[in-house]
Amino acid sequence: MYLISAFQQSLDVELAVTELEQLGIGKERILAVPLDQLMGGRPLLDTIHRSDGISLFDLGSVLGTVCAVLGASFGFVWVWGPVIWGLIGFGAGFVAGFALDVLINRHYLKRKRVKRPAAELILMVRCLSGEQSSVRQVLERHFALGVGKVERP
Repeated sequence: MYLISAFQQSLDVELAVTELEQLGIGKERILAVPLDQLMGGRPLLDTIHRSDGISLFDLGSVLGTVCAVLGASFGFVWVWGPVIWGLIGFGAGFVAGFALDVLINRHYLKRKRVKRPAAELILMVRCLSGEQSSVRQVLERHFALGVGKVERP
């Protein structure tokens, strides 16, 4: 049986491994895997296969509609007429709203990316069924973020 746990990189991981070795679990039965942190930026535009719930077209659509109505209204007294000024207003409003959304979301994503990841290290321990409860207690006592069990022969 395997007990798999996730940790943040800290001294607690070293203490947990040392305590497991004192319980009689050899180094050949303990596997620690540090996770590579992905620093690639998240794309701003969604695809059909992936969406992050952030829409960049909402504010652009709202400002485009408002500016189109204003452009069409004032276009009755301006030289090019209401249709042309409505289209110009829509284009200008949409571009302004889209640019504002991009700036806001880029700032928001930078702040969100600074946080430490939840798990930085995976610790896998092969143990016998009688050792399971003591190993689990050691992992939980040393601040494991989560502990899972896999039954394998």
